[in-house]
Amino acid sequence: METYASERITTAGILCKEGRYFIAKREDKGSIGGLWEFPGGKNRWGESEQETLKREFLEELSLDIEVGPLLHTHDFVNKGTLYHQKAYQVYCNQVGEPSLSVHTTYRWATAEELESLPFAPSDQKIIATLLNR
Repeated sequence: METYASERITTAGILCKEGRYFIAKREDKGSIGGLWEFPGGKNRWGESEQETLKREFLEELSLDIEVGPLLHTHDFVNKGTLYHQKAYQVYCNQVGEPSLSVHTTYRWATAEELESLPFAPSDQKIIATLLNR
């Protein structure tokens, strides 16, 4: 059995309205710079996965969300750390113009568009699950 320097939980929020998914493009820096993603982020110690998603959406997009059911989970390794990716359905009653802090743009994409856009590798597995639902 392989051992890792550390393990972390990372979250993604799947916000869907009228058959379109809310996605955001990362700034051009870091390992997933310039790629599209479902917003979310790394879990902090002592935080629930739901608290992580609420915090990340508020910090990165100024969106107040509610977290629904778990839709997808998988593991991946990045720089010696084992990540447990958890994607949850999220809801936002008032989606105005998000305030972008770590993204350069956002859009509402159809399922077909998700397949054609360059996504972070960990999010590509989430897309596969969404398309097979």
